Amino acid sequence: MTAALASLASSDPIAEGRAALDAGDPVTAANLFHAIAEARPADHESRYWLYSALVAAGEAGIARQTLDDARNLHAGAMLRTHGVDAGRFKTDKAYCAQVGRQLYATKHMALASLALGCSLDLDKPDAERMISYGLSLQHQGRTDEAIDVFSATAEAFPHPAIHEFLLYAVFHAPDRMRRVSEEARRWSDLYAAPLTPAKPVFGNERTANRRLRIGYVGPSFTRNQVAQFLLPVLEAHDRQAVEVFLYCADPSGEGELPPGCKVRGIGQLSDQDVATQIRNDRIDILIDVWGHTSGSRLPVFAYRPAPVQVAWINFVQTTGLACMDYILHADSMEVSGTDQYFTEEIWHIGPIVAPSRPPAERLDVAPTPALKNGYVTYGSFNNPAKLSEITIAAWAVILRQRPADRLVLKYGPFIDPVLQRVTQARFAAYGAAPEQLEFRGHTTGPDYWREFQDIDLALDPSPCPGGTTSCDALANGVPVLTQWGDDFYSRIGVPVVLPCGLPELIAEGWDDYVAKALTLTQDHQALDALRARVRPGFDASPYRDEVGFTRHLEGVFRQMHARWLAASA
Repeated sequence: MTAALASLASSDPIAEGRAALDAGDPVTAANLFHAIAEARPADHESRYWLYSALVAAGEAGIARQTLDDARNLHAGAMLRTHGVDAGRFKTDKAYCAQVGRQLYATKHMALASLALGCSLDLDKPDAERMISYGLSLQHQGRTDEAIDVFSATAEAFPHPAIHEFLLYAVFHAPDRMRRVSEEARRWSDLYAAPLTPAKPVFGNERTANRRLRIGYVGPSFTRNQVAQFLLPVLEAHDRQAVEVFLYCADPSGEGELPPGCKVRGIGQLSDQDVATQIRNDRIDILIDVWGHTSGSRLPVFAYRPAPVQVAWINFVQTTGLACMDYILHADSMEVSGTDQYFTEEIWHIGPIVAPSRPPAERLDVAPTPALKNGYVTYGSFNNPAKLSEITIAAWAVILRQRPADRLVLKYGPFIDPVLQRVTQARFAAYGAAPEQLEFRGHTTGPDYWREFQDIDLALDPSPCPGGTTSCDALANGVPVLTQWGDDFYSRIGVPVVLPCGLPELIAEGWDDYVAKALTLTQDHQALDALRARVRPGFDASPYRDEVGFTRHLEGVFRQMHARWLAASA
């Protein structure tokens, strides 16, 4: 009898395999887990562990299929606990779609993707089902699969809004700089290039130093993630220097907007009619704040309704539009060679991309929780799509070095037990114990802010770092460890941390990142002293100088306008 088969007779064969994996013998561990899986065809747990052992043994290709098997077995078992009719599920695609939509709404993405995948009919493709399926994959971090789905959807249903789902997905893929640039240009060729007049004529007053008319375009200015960055600017604009126009989907659904802004509802208008409205408003500087994200109106810009057109805030990648003149980046995002990936001219506007306003209900900063816990709690409140393999490998090294420490992963879909177990298996492949991970779902308001009090050190993923979540962490007194990346986007954590006077939180690479994480958290009293500097540093930073930033931004817009006047003279 082989050792692997003999282990099946033990009281806990999984524990034997784990012991071998912990001892640095992934091959023996893999043999043990494989034997368990062979003996128990419906067992997902052994396959999760087999995946971890195979990755640790350098068999990533085989491991990937093993993880798929574990996930599908687990999701199938969970579907039964949700009362799904197994008979109908096998034969009724409409029923599968209904189940998938319900599970998606409750953020059980692994379960939703299984149901939505079964609902697809290749002979009668359905755009809504395909997009939902792709999104359910993306929210689990299954980027390659999501890209395949969105590619097929964009091909079957040519439409600018559908194609934009693919643009977001490829940004999380390897070689993303090239792929996003090429895909954005392709989007523009399909949906924007034919709309751009060769030599647009504008009726705007051609006078320098006059009051500029500035227009912002977005689905909403109060009900999405740009509000905390954009509303401070809209409020701080000098009404003597600029006249502000807001073009949003439905003004009646907006919250309180700053006085003095002229609001236009464009949700029911065609792109051409929106462009006509903007041209009639004689806008000098037109700013898109949304980019290639659901709800975008980028095709409006293709009609060139304003002399100067700018991309800002929500989408710092290229729009791909030849008619988009500029895109705004922070100075520290600059990397040589970046220009080739943009159709826009990159305008570096200073230490930050935009101000960030913390909520009025911010709680008082609490002492670092390690003082009372006796162990360190790391945290990441980021989308699973940002948890790249190198990110998980590095974070697992940190946890492996500190077996008592914990990592909180918070995001809506992390309530899904299948996604939780998949994530544990990914970390276990690099030596972290599943018990070191804690998963939390979506919260809002005071409940959301309160959770920052549980975190000693926030960990920034790479090459897709956090944005809003990093600002929220600093505003609530939590240090954020980030790094200088190889491209402009992998550096966006730098202009979050550096202006707050916290250069020790910026690593030079992954080795330095791991070393810094361990050093910063080794002495809990020192960690508490660092924490005491974070919120005051944020509050004293350019992020809180709303008026100063806005005056500078107005100056940038005036320079852009002056360039246009000179070029069109």
